[in-house]
Amino acid sequence: MRKHPTKQEIRELLRFSAGIAREAGAVLKKGFHQHLSVKYKGRIDPVTQFDLKAEKLITSQIRKRYPTHAILAEEGTAVESESPYRWVIDPLDGTVNYAHGFPMYCVSIAVEYETEAIVAAVYDPERDEMFSAGLGLGSKLNDRKISVSSERRLERSLLATGFSYKVSTDRRNNLGLFARMVKTAQAVRRPGSAALDLCWLAAGRIDGFWELQLHPWDTAAARLLVTEAGGRVTRMNGRPYSIFDKDILATNGHIHRRMRRVLTGK
Repeated sequence: MRKHPTKQEIRELLRFSAGIAREAGAVLKKGFHQHLSVKYKGRIDPVTQFDLKAEKLITSQIRKRYPTHAILAEEGTAVESESPYRWVIDPLDGTVNYAHGFPMYCVSIAVEYETEAIVAAVYDPERDEMFSAGLGLGSKLNDRKISVSSERRLERSLLATGFSYKVSTDRRNNLGLFARMVKTAQAVRRPGSAALDLCWLAAGRIDGFWELQLHPWDTAAARLLVTEAGGRVTRMNGRPYSIFDKDILATNGHIHRRMRRVLTGK
């Protein structure tokens, strides 16, 4: 039976993750407002040269330090391994924002042990904010402990959501849920980076978040930040959430049941 990582080992992984997230963030920050070479993976799903540079930097550093670990990254880097450790990476969450010069984007890095997230580092270069969490160690923003909000009424809650690149073609496109929630909550924002939405939930800046059609790298790190900050993360029907699921509901815990009822009608 494999031995679960100790808290000291988690801290070491966290320091390393935060360090390379900052390095990748510096690459993105330098490229922000520069001429971008934008290509498309789908009709409206962009990738820039800086997504690729950031991913190369992160994955090369991991492979030097932890050569046996598996890697799953958005822009195609995939390393399979028998190791119980896997890194789940989004080198640039919020690419549409980034490509338009809208300053809401981040680097997201998670470390899993036997599919359970044990380390999270999400770095926002524009605000120089490092959100970090270790399993059993709590969540922090720039080394300051953070926790979810205490708001208990959905009518007074500030929420966030997003829309997938398939919003114009997918029948399950979140538009109806958005309209329903706008009529129920105090307000709903759509910043354009699911990872930062979840980090802001962990920091108490918003009270709840939901979205459809996300990918594993969108939530792998920030999910741990929410739970370590005292929040709750499930699927929209209340069942346990996996990063491979296509819908997510995350809240401060107090408004979870009410949000689930509005979203599902049950």
